[in-house]
Amino acid sequence: MIVRVSTAHFEASQYEEIERTLREGGARLVPAIRALPGCLHYYAGTNRAASAIINASVWDTLEHAEQMTSLAEMKAEGTLMRSKGVRFEPIINYEIDWTIKP
Repeated sequence: MIVRVSTAHFEASQYEEIERTLREGGARLVPAIRALPGCLHYYAGTNRAASAIINASVWDTLEHAEQMTSLAEMKAEGTLMRSKGVRFEPIINYEIDWTIKP
């Protein structure tokens, strides 16, 4: 399994706008992501104290995780977020070495 992590930062004064944009983006992204093979879990969230966004997803293979790179809907959301001043870090894919399942 692969965990794909995308992080970004924004100005603290923009928290409400960025959080709202991220939530609204879910409505546009969920159907597109669900249509991709191999997605096991997807999480998107904000952290007010750090003025940060995280998108973390779990995929069955690296090939499936890398589908996100070319997903048109994700590219559009990235463009929208960057237009609001969001600064993205390079995306990192991690191979899972161990896990806990309740």
